[in-house]
Parts: sequence; structure tokens; C-alpha cells
Amino acid sequence: MTEINDIKPAVGQIQIADEVIAIIAATAVQEVEGITTIQGGGITDLFGKKNNQSKGVKVTVEGNEVKAELELAAKYGVKLQQAATEVQEKVKNALETMTGLTVTAIDVRITAIATNKKAKDEPEAE
Repeated sequence: MTEINDIKPAVGQIQIADEVIAIIAATAVQEVEGITTIQGGGITDLFGKKNNQSKGVKVTVEGNEVKAELELAAKYGVKLQQAATEVQEKVKNALETMTGLTVTAIDVRITAIATNKKAKDEPEAE
């Protein structure tokens, strides 16, 4: 079940679901050059749930603070430290700007490297 986080400004109550926060983080990851996909999935993949935009993203919200854990794949040849740092910056900026929450941590795990191998029977370009 998706948890709803309450923010109580002077005029009323605002609720942001954890899934929405995870989708914001996943969208920010896509802006980073060299990061190809978000890994993960789990049991929802077994049942054919498609378009899981927050795949590989876990968020924990306590009060007005959020922590994100990201599982990513990078293209071969990308400087991993530089790409991971850029992911952290973009996700932090997106979450704080769009939700008003304070980001306390963004943990990045690069769990795969994507290579662009040619098929054996594919002719080489001249």
C-alpha cells in the first residue's frame, strides 16, 4: 500500500504519496548522461505490471525529510563516480523543488553496465 505523506501549510493539508516522490526521483535520473535504465522491479514484474516509472527507486519519508535509494545501470565507458554524483545532485534538486521536503540522503548503487555489442552476423559499417 502506498503511504501518503502529510504536509500541513496554513490553509490546509497536502498529501504526497511515496510513489509520486519515487517517480520524481526516477524522472530526474533520466536527465543524467550515461545512465541507461533503472534496475529492480521485484514481484510486480512477475504479474506483468507495466510502466512502473519508479522501478529501482525506494524512498523513505519521515516528517518533512526524505531519503532515496536508487539502483541504476550505466553505459560502458561512463565515469561512474561522476555520473553517480550528478544523479545525486539532480534527484536532490528535483525532490526539494517539487515537494518542498528536505533530502537527507540519496544512496546510489550502480548494479549493471550496459554495453553496445554488435550481433555476430551484423555487417560492419564502412
